[in-house]
Amino acid sequence: MPMHQSLTSRRADQPAAFPLTESVIPQIPLLPGAVALFSLLVFVVAVPFAKTRLPAIPAFIPVYESALVVNDLITAVLLFGQCVISRSRAVGALASGYLYTAAIALLHMLSFPGLFSATGLLNAGPQSTAWIYMFWHAGFPLFVLGYALLKDRKHDRMSGKPIRAGWLLFIIAAVLGVAGALAALATAGAHLLPQIMRGNGYTPQMFWVIGVTWGLCLFALVVLWRQRRDSAIDRWLMVVLCVWICDVALSAVFNGGRYDLGFYAGRVYGLFAASVVLLLLLVENCFLQSRLAVALEELKRLATVDPLTGAANRRAFDAALTSHRQRAAHDRAPLSLLMIDIDHFKLFNDRYGHLEGDRCLARVAQCLMGAARQGRDLVARYGGEEFAVLLPETDVSGAASVGQRMCDSIAALAIPNAGSSAAPHVTISVGVASYIDDEGESTDGLVRAADKALYAAKEAGRGRVERAVLAEAVAG
Repeated sequence: MPMHQSLTSRRADQPAAFPLTESVIPQIPLLPGAVALFSLLVFVVAVPFAKTRLPAIPAFIPVYESALVVNDLITAVLLFGQCVISRSRAVGALASGYLYTAAIALLHMLSFPGLFSATGLLNAGPQSTAWIYMFWHAGFPLFVLGYALLKDRKHDRMSGKPIRAGWLLFIIAAVLGVAGALAALATAGAHLLPQIMRGNGYTPQMFWVIGVTWGLCLFALVVLWRQRRDSAIDRWLMVVLCVWICDVALSAVFNGGRYDLGFYAGRVYGLFAASVVLLLLLVENCFLQSRLAVALEELKRLATVDPLTGAANRRAFDAALTSHRQRAAHDRAPLSLLMIDIDHFKLFNDRYGHLEGDRCLARVAQCLMGAARQGRDLVARYGGEEFAVLLPETDVSGAASVGQRMCDSIAALAIPNAGSSAAPHVTISVGVASYIDDEGESTDGLVRAADKALYAAKEAGRGRVERAVLAEAVAG
């Protein structure tokens, strides 16, 4: 029924389990207060009519409590997952609270008279269902108290190795054991407890029991309020406790017994709150998945992009070269490669400094990418001041034309390079090589051929394009 949020507002030594929470819910910071106010308004409107008798619909209970069990189990699973990631004892206590409510709500449904048998299953007596309800609604605030008292402690985060599955199974078994023991006390040990039901109505002792249950809810709310942080989980837990108090009041204080308006309204009230909170939780996790997908795409981009120039890096070039080579062999299509070197770049660095050298590399890379054919060609930083351009489905003549266009574009930048013997500005030398229907040739042969053509361009005076062709029978 209650809601969970991730602990992104935390101490610096506590990792966030779900980092998205504080980026989603705080966009509407008045929402928790609005939900709490709406709950109080419904409560005030319903109180005067709480004792109005309505038809008994036993099927309402299994439908209502089945939904609660499913909601609380989903929330418990998500919180236990967060506990494993963050290693937070406080989150573990809260997850245990949701598991407890799911288990005892199921036992409450099984023991309810008139559903599966006249007196209820589990050997239930006339007092059993009411006592299980009280154990249910008094137990959850205790788990919230545990969360509130643990979350700000220095040792909230469990140190050492990650939580083991055996330890987690022990906690789950212990929580289920507590719920089962309380159900056994309310059934087999009902004679040990005060009588709180007379038919479908309440005895005077019921109001003492309700007072204790209500007091635990109020106490947990006050403790959580005093120790709250600016986190969504605390704000929503306070809303949930308000809903819990109103639920108990309508279902067991202001009504007259089973199957009156207060009985139905309190349960519908609680189910509505649980559904809204769970919906918010699921929406948050959808946003988290979206954020993770964006982060993964960014990581992939960073892994394949040279951070200085923005061109593809060597890893991306090697992968693309292999892929395009296989495709070219399959389609019997040409594949060309340009090897490009900035002329006299060492002299440029010596004369203008490495910062200017970095700026020059970035400008050259952007110019080469601008001269390439968008969506087809790959411009990569091969190493140092050397670049490589892959040109799929391009023969040697077309590749030479692209190389010349790149030479002219770099010259048009007019970046001063007084130490160059080729020109007073930055120029590039380009070597061109092409595969033509050569299934036996490796990618290394294409790189070696383009590299030889590049050195030929340098020997011929730099600032120019030289070409080499790989035919079928030519070995690397």
